[in-house]
Amino acid sequence: MQSFDYIVIGGGSGGIASANRAALHGAKVLLIEGRYLGGTCVNVGCVPKKVMWQGSELFHQMMTETKAYGFDVTSQDFDFSTFVANRDNYIQRLRQLYQQGLDQNGVQVVFGLARLKNQQEVVVNGESYIGKHILLATGGAPVIPEIPGAEYGLTSNDFFDMRELPKKVAIIGSGYVAVELAGVLSHFQVETHLIYRHDHVLRSFDRETVSHLEELYRKEGLHLHPYQEVQSVKKQSQGYQLNLSDGSFLQVDLFIWAVGRKPMTDSLGLETTGVRVNEQGYIQVDEYQNTKVAGIYALGDLTCQPHLTPVAIKEGRQLSERLFNHQVDAKADLTYVPTVVFSHPPLGTVGLSEEEARQKYPDELITVYTSQFNPMRYALLSHKLPAFFKLVCVGKKEQVIGLHGVGEGMDELLQGFAVAMGLGATKADFDRTIAIHPTAAEEFVTMTRKKD
Repeated sequence: MQSFDYIVIGGGSGGIASANRAALHGAKVLLIEGRYLGGTCVNVGCVPKKVMWQGSELFHQMMTETKAYGFDVTSQDFDFSTFVANRDNYIQRLRQLYQQGLDQNGVQVVFGLARLKNQQEVVVNGESYIGKHILLATGGAPVIPEIPGAEYGLTSNDFFDMRELPKKVAIIGSGYVAVELAGVLSHFQVETHLIYRHDHVLRSFDRETVSHLEELYRKEGLHLHPYQEVQSVKKQSQGYQLNLSDGSFLQVDLFIWAVGRKPMTDSLGLETTGVRVNEQGYIQVDEYQNTKVAGIYALGDLTCQPHLTPVAIKEGRQLSERLFNHQVDAKADLTYVPTVVFSHPPLGTVGLSEEEARQKYPDELITVYTSQFNPMRYALLSHKLPAFFKLVCVGKKEQVIGLHGVGEGMDELLQGFAVAMGLGATKADFDRTIAIHPTAAEEFVTMTRKKD
C-alpha cells in the first residue's frame, strides 16, 4: 500500500493547482481523476464555452456588422462541425499540457473513481493508497429535474457534443450557464427561447445591470419567458413539445437543461469519514478549506464558496502553501471576486450589488453612479447595443464597494478595477484617473451620480 503526503481527488483546475503547488514544496503527491484532466472548466465549461462565445461573436459580426465598415461578405457559408473539431483539438492539447506539468512536478496520476475507505485511506481501481492529507475536489454535475420527458433534454455538458446547429432551441434556467448558452446560440442565428421561473435571470447579480442585459437580449431577438416552468416534455416525430406552467406549449428542435449543478459527492464514501455536508450535499468547510475531519479538505464546486475556476485555483494553491510551505495563515481572500458572465455583450461584476449594499449599510451612506452609452463598436451601425456601467459607493469618502457593467469589453476591463477595489479605492481615486479615450473603460472614471 503506497503512502503519500497529499492525495488529491479530482483533476480539475483547483485540484491540479493544489497538487502542483504541493509537489513544488517537496510533498509526495497523488492525483486521482475519474475522466479527463482539467475538470469541468477545461472540458465542458469555461474554456470551450469561451471558444464558442468567440465563434458566435465572429459569426454575428460578419453577418450583421461588416457591411457598415465597407466589407462585402458575399459568402455566408459556415461549417459548424469544423469549428467544433478545431475547438476539441484545442481542448485535447490543454489536457496534454496539464499532464506534462504534473509529470514535470513529479505528481503521480491515477485515472479512476476514488472512494474513501476511512479518514486516511483511498481506494481506486481496487488499489488502496494512504494519504496524510486528502483534498476533495471532484466538482459538480448538471441537474436534470424530475418531470415527465426530462430525459430528452441535453445538459450544459451535452451542449459541447453538438455537431450541428438546431433551428429552434429552448434553454431552461436563469443562471450564468443558461444566459451564456442562450447568447451563443442566438448569435449563431438560432431561434432561442430562454425559460425561467422567476422575474429575472441572474438573480444574485445587481438587479439594474441584469435588467439592462435582458433588454439587450430582447433587442437582439432572443425570446425571454419569465415566470414559466417546463412541467412536462413530449417527444414528437420532429423535435419536442415543452408544456409550460401557464398552460401554453413551445415546439423546439432541442432543449437544454441549465437549472443548476450538484456537488459530485455521492460516490466518495464520505459516510466512512465523518465529513459533513449540508442539505444540498455541499461539503462544509471553513475559510482555510478544512472540513470537520482533521486532514481532509475540500474546495471548488463541492463547497459553498463561489463556483468559479479562479476561486478554486486560489483555494488550492493557498491550501498547499499552508500545508507544505509553513504559511500557517494562507487562505483565499474572497472579499472582491471579479465575475464575468459571457453573455452578448458580457456582464461583469465585483463587490456588492446595490441591493446587497443597501441591506448592509444605511441608505444615507450609499451613493450610486451610473453611465449608459453606445460603445465605439457601433459607431457606424444603425443597430446599437448601449452599455450600462455602475458604481456603488459607501461612506463620506465614497469607497467603491460594488462595480457592475454590461457592455462591450466588460470581460477584459474588469480585472484592473478589482485590484483597485481591493486596495480600498474611492470614487475620488477613480475621478483622479486620466481616462483613455475613446474606450468603454473610461466611463468608470468619468461617472456622474445616479438620479433618484
